[in-house]
Amino acid sequence: MLELAGIIILGIFAQWVAWKFKIPAILPLILIGLFVGPISTLISEDGTQWIQPIWNTEKGFFPGESLFYFVSLAIGIILFEGGLTLKLGEVKKVGGVIGKLISLGSIITFFGAGVAAHYAFGLSWQISFLFAGLVIVTGPTVITPILRNIPLKKDVSAVLKWEGILIDPIGALVAVLVFGFISVNIPVGMEEVATEGMASAANAHSNGHGEGASYTKHALLEFGKIIVIGFAFGLAGGFAMYQAVKRKVIPHYLLNVASLSLVLLIFVLSDLFAHESGLLAVVVMGMYLGNTDLPNLKELLYFKESLSVLLISILFILLAANISIDDLMLIYNWKTAVLFAVVIFVVRPVGVFLSTWGSNLQTNEKLFISWVGPRGIVAAGIASLFGTKLVELGVPGAEYITPLVFGLVLVTVLLNATTARLVASLLGVFLKKSEGIMIVGGSRVSRLIASYLQKNDRHVVLVDSNRTNVQKAKELGIDAINANIYSDDLTDNIELSDVGYLLAMTGNDEINRQAMNRFGKQFGENGTFRLMTSEELLKDTKVDKNDIFSNTHDYIRFTEVARDYPSIQEIEVDDKNKFLKVLETIRENKEAIPLFIKDADGHLQLIDTLTEFDIERGSAIAYLGKPIDFEDVVIATNEENLPTAENPNV
Repeated sequence: MLELAGIIILGIFAQWVAWKFKIPAILPLILIGLFVGPISTLISEDGTQWIQPIWNTEKGFFPGESLFYFVSLAIGIILFEGGLTLKLGEVKKVGGVIGKLISLGSIITFFGAGVAAHYAFGLSWQISFLFAGLVIVTGPTVITPILRNIPLKKDVSAVLKWEGILIDPIGALVAVLVFGFISVNIPVGMEEVATEGMASAANAHSNGHGEGASYTKHALLEFGKIIVIGFAFGLAGGFAMYQAVKRKVIPHYLLNVASLSLVLLIFVLSDLFAHESGLLAVVVMGMYLGNTDLPNLKELLYFKESLSVLLISILFILLAANISIDDLMLIYNWKTAVLFAVVIFVVRPVGVFLSTWGSNLQTNEKLFISWVGPRGIVAAGIASLFGTKLVELGVPGAEYITPLVFGLVLVTVLLNATTARLVASLLGVFLKKSEGIMIVGGSRVSRLIASYLQKNDRHVVLVDSNRTNVQKAKELGIDAINANIYSDDLTDNIELSDVGYLLAMTGNDEINRQAMNRFGKQFGENGTFRLMTSEELLKDTKVDKNDIFSNTHDYIRFTEVARDYPSIQEIEVDDKNKFLKVLETIRENKEAIPLFIKDADGHLQLIDTLTEFDIERGSAIAYLGKPIDFEDVVIATNEENLPTAENPNV
């Protein structure tokens, strides 16, 4: 009981340390696991481990292989939570890159790491490629904290996040296929142990010996089977969960635990039909639900995130503690340094650059993606499972699998966690200026403005606690988040890393001011703006124009104009005189509200925030409201001789 409580307490402490120092939690978790596991044997009086994960006839948490069953289920839950965060709208520009990274990039990593392991340690090709299959993956549990703490360009952030989640099941599948190849070539009498839970592998050979050629054909069929079964069960599970929630088949207080049960059911059933397809199934299920209008999606995500934190904390400590001193000493040599250097500094960059060939990513962005490739929970969990099985069977070189994979996990996490910010700065992939715009309030006015901004290539995120407003925004193709500004829903959202402008446009001044005060520093580094209150407008109260979206209209007037004329118009202004005359005309019209000035390059600025500006040919005024015939205005302007140094009344 003391050991179990200790694992949970130490795991949560490690998570707190990670949060405090802004590092991936996996780093302190592995270090704690190694300390209470193999390193503790050097401290304890009788040479025993403080924490013994597998029962050794005297102590231990899990008998036999039950630890690895627990690991498999836990990884399934973690990947499901990752799938919930994958939004299809994020990959409009980089979808092709992500597809190549998880296909071509995986192939390059597989063969590159396999060759490196073979020649560095003299391992058999089979064991070398098993190691390679395990290190294909880049762990989302490691990448996510890195992305949260570094303001990266949106495309770079999207590539790293999607790759980290989608490549996990692929790496697992490749490792399973290689393990199966090794299994079918084990002498008679040993294959039953090796292929336990892998009946498909046993069918690939006859007379106790497998043929490499026949297994290759069989492996391809199995791979196809895994893909089909995984997608089928994942989509079915996602659809079933969605319908159950929408039709209110499950009471609200049971929704979270019911979803957890369904995830585990889909994972197990999929695995029964095609071994190791469960990982793919839960990712697909998570993606399906994450891209629907599921009412309790945010609540479900929080529950799964909290559960993932607990599971990750327990898993990494247990898996690290399961390593022995002898395992660590196996890789305590220069060969390990050579192998890790090749995988990190050669194989990863080659895979990234070939996968991003012809994409819109810049060279500096490709270099940063090449640098950030930490391994995570899936690699560690499956390595422990397969390494243990093959060691028990006496397969030469199998004892290297677990320590090598854990060593690479530790090195890549330590390297990326400590240098990612510095490398991002040196390579120039930081967001030099956050041009994204957050609009608090999802009314019709907000949606009109958001649509206009988005059409002009600005990243816009609309935030509202009203689900109907959020859904209407999503139907228009606008990024929208159902969130309450009084909660912490927005603080750790990676998708908001490029937001630098905050527009508070609700009908409640208290909410508008709260949004500015609470999130102004994080999301409004370039400007925070709110609507005037009716009182300020009526009393002609003097307010800081840099804090006001419009000093001539409040929420009610915005709403009335948008109701009668729900569109944003543009009128070209070639010089400052035309701009001033057109602006005056718009302001005199009660059915029109000036919004932005658009320069020849398409850049937008709020009109009411302009003090000094240049109007060049190709500029335009954007306004909300009734279309106005500006022909007479333009003619009149050409006849007038307004001083060009005159400033607008803003």
